[in-house]
Amino acid sequence: QAQLVQSGGGLVQPGGSLRLSCAASGFAFDHYAIGWFRQVPGKEREGVSCTNSADGSTWYADSVKDRFTISRDNAKNTGYLQMNSLKPEDTGVYYCAVHRSRYYCSGAYYEYWAQGTQVTVSS
Repeated sequence: QAQLVQSGGGLVQPGGSLRLSCAASGFAFDHYAIGWFRQVPGKEREGVSCTNSADGSTWYADSVKDRFTISRDNAKNTGYLQMNSLKPEDTGVYYCAVHRSRYYCSGAYYEYWAQGTQVTVSS
């Protein structure tokens, strides 16, 4: 059974760092590109950082550029989102997902989704 399991969320003070992990099993993870999304109560889910299946390039939302880094380790079947210099507005439920499209964070093309992890940035 295809599965994505997240870990690494939690509560952190402004300016702190977290690394989210997304462990894949039950499918050929190396054939898929990764995306990270977040959702805030009352708002639509938005793309945070996504990779393109066509050329492997990456995209970052303007709000997280120069602070977040997307990466992967195919030997471990795991994707990562390193989050530095965290701000209160980064708070939300973060989701990792995988796709095989030529687009970045177009949610309709993502095939498998993880359960989501709460990230709270507060003093």
